[in-house]
Amino acid sequence: MNTIVGTWLLRMKTPVGTIEADYHFEEHDGVIRASATGAGETTTLTDIVVYDDPTGQRVTWRQSITKPLRLNLAYDVIVDGDALSGESRAGRLPQTRVTGERSST
Repeated sequence: MNTIVGTWLLRMKTPVGTIEADYHFEEHDGVIRASATGAGETTTLTDIVVYDDPTGQRVTWRQSITKPLRLNLAYDVIVDGDALSGESRAGRLPQTRVTGERSST
């Protein structure tokens, strides 16, 4: 089973402050599907790749948002139990630190 499956509260530390969003990952027939809800919108994640890494399970994905700005984001995180950490990047903008914990809901 992929350890990313479940609901997560992610925090992105951006230059304009910390942004929180809820992420939900599901696995059906070996395919991971996911969505994110935050800043008044729900988006679908694309290009989700999950693979084992010496430090945990590495997960990458892409996400397009329109709030607070229109951005195409690329995420790269490591899942370790009920916590994850990594980074996101929006084009040429600086990397944003991402942390998260599995939610009980």
